[in-house]
Formats: sequence, C-alpha cells, structure tokens
Amino acid sequence: MNLVRSELLKIRTTNTWWIFGLITLPLWGLTLLINYFQSQALLDPASVGVPESEQNAQFQAAGEHVNVAANLYTNGQFFGVLIVMLLGVMVVTNEFFHQTATTTFLTTPHRTAVVFAKLVAAGILGLIFWVVTTALNLIFTPLILSSLDVASQLGEGAIWQAIGLNGLAYLLWAVFGIGFGVLIRSQIGATVTALLVYLAGYIGAIIVLSILADRFGDWINNLQLIVPSLASQLMATGTDLPGSPPRWAGAAVMVAYALVTGTIGTLIMRKRDVS
Repeated sequence: MNLVRSELLKIRTTNTWWIFGLITLPLWGLTLLINYFQSQALLDPASVGVPESEQNAQFQAAGEHVNVAANLYTNGQFFGVLIVMLLGVMVVTNEFFHQTATTTFLTTPHRTAVVFAKLVAAGILGLIFWVVTTALNLIFTPLILSSLDVASQLGEGAIWQAIGLNGLAYLLWAVFGIGFGVLIRSQIGATVTALLVYLAGYIGAIIVLSILADRFGDWINNLQLIVPSLASQLMATGTDLPGSPPRWAGAAVMVAYALVTGTIGTLIMRKRDVS
C-alpha cells in the first residue's frame, strides 16, 4: 500500500493527469452530441431517410429503447479509455523520461512490486475517469431521452450492467497502458504504439470486417472480439445484439488481454530483477 500511495502521489504531482482530464471533457461532449443524433436516427429511421429495406435485425435491435439508453449512459468510452490507456503509459515511461527510475528501483529493489503498484494506481485513475464520465452521463442522458420521448430506462438491469462493464473497460485499458509502458520504455515509442493499436486497429478492423462480412456472411462479425477496442465497446451494449458476440464474450476477451499484458510486464521486470 505504501508503494501504491507513492505512485498515486507521483500522478497527483504531475500536470499530465489533469491535462488529460481537461482533454477528456470536450471529447465527452463531442461524443454526446454524436450519440444524440445517432439515437434520434435509431429511434426514428424515417426521419433520416433510412428505408425499411436497410433496417436489418441488428439495426432494429440497436433502436430498442434500452440499447439506445445504454449507449448514452456509457457515452465517452471511445475516447475515455484511450485517454486512460495513455495515462497508464505515462505512469511507467515518465520514470525513464525524467530519469527517476533509478531512484525508484533503489528504494524498492523488487521491480515486480513497483509494477504491481503502478497497475493498481493506474486502475484507480481509470476508475476515477469512469466515475466522472458516468456521473455526467447520469445527469444528461435522462434529459436527452426525455427530449426523444423515451423514459430514463434506469429501472432496467441491462443499463446498470452496461455501466458496470463500462467501468471494467476503463480499468482494463489502464492495465494495457502499463503493459505498453513496460514493454516499450520510450515515452514517444510507447505512446505512438498505443495510439496505433487503438485507433488504427479500430478503424482497420471495421473496414476489414465489413468487407469480409459482405463476402462470407455475418458470422465474420464474431471476429471483432479479437480487436480490443471493438471488444470493449461490445461490453457496453444494453443487450446482446443480433449478429454480434454476447457482451460477456467481449468482457472475457478483454480480461484475458489484460492478464496477458500484466503477466508479460511482470515477467519482464522479474527478469531484470534477476539480472
């Protein structure tokens, strides 16, 4: 716990966390605006010129009140988990960038303990970002739903499951950030790699899966599980959507990725302990 408190103190005494926090707020607002128009289109497809022939089972399921509400109550995840992951990267790479790693490891010779403390501290930071964005969503989403003539849906268990799984996603992406920082100690290298894995992986996977699905069938959409950014979004859906893997599968894959990332990082540090 002393190590965890030390790591949290390091985070609080740098400008990085609140700068990223200030960046998160306008991005949250932007995604809320986008999700508002998307919700309007899903609830009333005719208003945006979507013909009935294009309203397949998945489109219709996404337009159910509980799923529209779940998307709004978990608003901000796309950029939020990206910010949290980059903060996780900074928690590790700042030590090497500012050359304080030597002091840290002299104070605590067992590097695996340091990595574990960083994992816990980054996880706490990720959950704080989740709590703040969720609080904002709980304030604004009922207002948006009311303007769309939809009840708040807060009595639906699926909504709270989506909110909880969204919190798990924030926690796991913080772990991924620590993993990137341990594997690539260069701050620039780790940051660029993390951004490419998240953004390029997301955009590339959507394009590739869409092309393959048109050719081989909708079963191809199950492959979205192997892409972390798509798997975490799957976790936050209100109900399981037709043609997509279940939410629990997305959560299981994300947990597996986090365990592998954390284990690799711990093993690398343990090897350096021995050497």
